Amino acid sequence: MKGLEGKIALVAGGTRGAGRGIAMELGAAGATVIVTGRTTREEISEYGRPETIEETAELVNELGGVGIARQVDHLEHNQVQILMKEIEREYGRLDILVNDIWGSEYLVEWGKKVWEHSLEKGLRMLRLAIDTHLVTSHHALPLLVKNHGGLVVEMTDGTEEYNNNHYREPLFYDLAKSSVTRMAKGLAKEVSAYGCTAVSLTPGWMRSEIMLEEFGVTEENWMDGTKVDQHFIISETPRFVGRAVAALAQDPEQGKWNGKSLSSGQLAKEYGFYDVDGSQPEAFRYLVEVQEKGKPAIADGYR
Repeated sequence: MKGLEGKIALVAGGTRGAGRGIAMELGAAGATVIVTGRTTREEISEYGRPETIEETAELVNELGGVGIARQVDHLEHNQVQILMKEIEREYGRLDILVNDIWGSEYLVEWGKKVWEHSLEKGLRMLRLAIDTHLVTSHHALPLLVKNHGGLVVEMTDGTEEYNNNHYREPLFYDLAKSSVTRMAKGLAKEVSAYGCTAVSLTPGWMRSEIMLEEFGVTEENWMDGTKVDQHFIISETPRFVGRAVAALAQDPEQGKWNGKSLSSGQLAKEYGFYDVDGSQPEAFRYLVEVQEKGKPAIADGYR
């Protein structure tokens, strides 16, 4: 079904991971998807990863959407401003904004106290996770709020409830992810007067390109990752959260979610979509009810 045909979406930070999965599923629903990021086939970012924005745009095209790759560093105000002028000139509208900029996996020093963690890396993490979203919203929202029904999705890690009850050590990471949820609440207040909706959204344990590498598996044999950590059994593909965004964007009553903290598993139950393997993993319920209680891994009732 092409319920988003004619809609213009900007996936900021769509080079890999959740951003790529979201871009693909918006494309599968018929949207025109502008994919931004720093890594192109000609230029690699500080990340040092092989994935490119052109690859994501091509995947959007293959699924029936229109994928457009634009190299943008979302910390550079002028680059974002130029992008938005281009979108307004070419399309005259913006219907969906997904702020998925992150780029900090290799900056996190897991398990370290704030006085042990590299201050340089920690502050860089906050800039990449928070400042980029603010810069993008500042320049993109004037165009989005011109159209009733616009949707803003702030991507994070962890639901508000989960993060309120769990310290996501290290402190820099905890601040980065909780700040994005708070940002969505503030944006919800600001855009609702224009008939638009803003939410924060988290995937579960997502099998991103980096995560698959960490577990020494591919998407084809991902179950072998349970030999490294048995609870990998609850993991999901990036397209699962992509389907969550596509479902939200097609809901004429999406305003009921305004300001809410949502998860891919929660929205799968609400809208009836499934991951590519036909399952509906509920990662955060699993983490609390199984992993944290020291129970052996079991997918029954959680997928």
